[in-house]
Amino acid sequence: MTEFCDDVIKLFPLRAIPDVIKLFRQQLNNREEEPDLTLLSIVTGLIEHSLTTKVLESSSAGSSNNNNNNVDGGKSTVGDPTGAGGGNFPVIRYDTVEALYKRFKSVLAPIEKLLVKTTTDSKFASREIIKKVSDIIWNSLLRSSYKDRAHLQSLYSYLCGNKLDCFGVAFAVVAGCQMLGYRDVHLAISEDHVWVVFGKTGDETIEVTWHGKGAEDKRGQSVSPGIESQTWLYVAGHPVVCNRYMEVAAIVSAINPSLTATSACLEVADLQQQLLWLLYDMGHLKKYPMALGCLGELEEVEPTQGRKSCEELYNESVRSAQTYYRNHHVYPYTYQGGYYYRKNMYREAFASWADSSDVIRLYNYSRDDEEIYKEFLDIANELIPQVMKLESSGHSAKSILRDASCFANLLRFYDGICKWEEGSQTPILHIGWAKPLVATIAKFDHDIRSQVIIKCADQEPQAQQHVGQENGGKNGSADESLHHHNNNNIVKADANVTNGGRTNGNSAAKGNPLPKSLEALVGKCGEKLLNPEFLLQGGGQPFTTEESAPSSEGIASTTTVTDSECNGKREDDSVKKQQEEEKEKGVKQEAVDDLEPKRPIIVLYSQKMKGLKDLLLTEKLNTNAISLQITAQSQVQVGGKKLRGSQASLASGGSIGGGGTIGHGGTIAVGDGIEGNTRPKRARRE
Repeated sequence: MTEFCDDVIKLFPLRAIPDVIKLFRQQLNNREEEPDLTLLSIVTGLIEHSLTTKVLESSSAGSSNNNNNNVDGGKSTVGDPTGAGGGNFPVIRYDTVEALYKRFKSVLAPIEKLLVKTTTDSKFASREIIKKVSDIIWNSLLRSSYKDRAHLQSLYSYLCGNKLDCFGVAFAVVAGCQMLGYRDVHLAISEDHVWVVFGKTGDETIEVTWHGKGAEDKRGQSVSPGIESQTWLYVAGHPVVCNRYMEVAAIVSAINPSLTATSACLEVADLQQQLLWLLYDMGHLKKYPMALGCLGELEEVEPTQGRKSCEELYNESVRSAQTYYRNHHVYPYTYQGGYYYRKNMYREAFASWADSSDVIRLYNYSRDDEEIYKEFLDIANELIPQVMKLESSGHSAKSILRDASCFANLLRFYDGICKWEEGSQTPILHIGWAKPLVATIAKFDHDIRSQVIIKCADQEPQAQQHVGQENGGKNGSADESLHHHNNNNIVKADANVTNGGRTNGNSAAKGNPLPKSLEALVGKCGEKLLNPEFLLQGGGQPFTTEESAPSSEGIASTTTVTDSECNGKREDDSVKKQQEEEKEKGVKQEAVDDLEPKRPIIVLYSQKMKGLKDLLLTEKLNTNAISLQITAQSQVQVGGKKLRGSQASLASGGSIGGGGTIGHGGTIAVGDGIEGNTRPKRARRE
């Protein structure tokens, strides 16, 4: 008895990439049955193994010409009989696939017998059944960790070598449950881990694989309870929960074209790219940011004519994370930032890296976050210093170093990492982080740094109000002009805007009305000369009578001004003043609009960066004080060491600068906010 229907059998043998595309299309378009995950994983795994692992084995046996068949910088030479050229695409025969399919079915036979004995008619899997499937696969693996090995994610690797990585184990469990007839068991994929969701409503969770270099076995446990579920590893409850079609996308995304660290197989990359476009056209990547990023990387190496550019795909990946996962995914931004870095678009790269840091600050660091830690460490200690090195030399030195928004994004990047560290069990920012940060900040001149308006999170509501008034062009108040009085470097610019006639004009308009007698005099001051005797002694007429008058009645009319005339004059003058003020406001508004792009505004959330607020804007940077603040440990107690004396009494404070501040001269003012485990000798030096 055959395992597949005639529509599948007639597609074999698979001799080229178009044949594989037809098989996937048939599975995705089949309205009667779900896509067969086992079949598709066996096919892709067999192709990947034939074009990558066998090539490496033959090259290690002495073939010296295989390098011509690898993708190195996006290029490849086709035709070498020993390599992965276009003429050497493996022929996938039906009997080979069927044999592997039956082997996987035999692995699950003990569970099928158990289900027959229990005579359960439930359409939904139980935790016990999923755990048994996981046990069978887990116990049949070779006793070793393969997390950092390539090409171990498919069922072909499991059936032919009993090897699987952590994703492969979880996928094998879901494929096994599908083969047993359970349609409610699906993958839940974070950015570095995989688990399973199941149940009638799909809200039950279970661990089925391991994570990390160790072999800690959490299989059978639920993901929901505990602090760990709020970490980046579990994306705080915002994983990509797959349906069958998205699980097919997971199969394709997991394909690994790499041969070595610097080369990849062209055929495998081309197959992966075409399959991802097939899934994209069908709408199955819409909620899968990692798959969109993977497709973007492939398009960056080898663009497909008539398709979206890699930049558009990276942007779509970001929008997907924002729309469906409440902006809890980091990698879409690192994909985007890496692209901009490779294209020398450093302003955009800084913005993307800062956005990625905005996401990571939502979590607390844990020892399972090794992969994303290395990602941020590489950005901070390799990519950003390289950008600074390139931009500070040659004719392009002013391009980003003269841009205050880049400096603001740099602060936002480090603020997110500092916030990530707060409350975690392990400190992150050691001296290896501080040195590149200090060196990078020093590249920005004082006049650029001082343009950045720095807010603190506890002042955020006021800050937002002030920003809205500044950006909207509405009139500010005198209190708002003092909003940043602690920052002497930017108060002057704010005062210039305030003193430009907007605030003073309004204060005069809102003042108390003058007495009527004085209003009459004010109304005539623009037409006649005041009498000095009247001003000095209060006697005589208020105005001189130099100008000729036709009669004494005319003189009397000039000296005795009726209330109605004064009011009329005053109304005319007020109308003119209002018109002049409106014109003046328009001119000032344009000036403010021109000024706005030069004044980026950021909000700091971490205690460490809040303590650096004044230091970052001083004319002469105190690098030692900055390094001390960045490397100050966020924990009150480290390594079980007890606090002593005044350290224990101060332990409840924030970071350095919580109650005291690090002054412009770099000395530390000890206050209520100094942590207990900060350096006491440096503090006593004051």
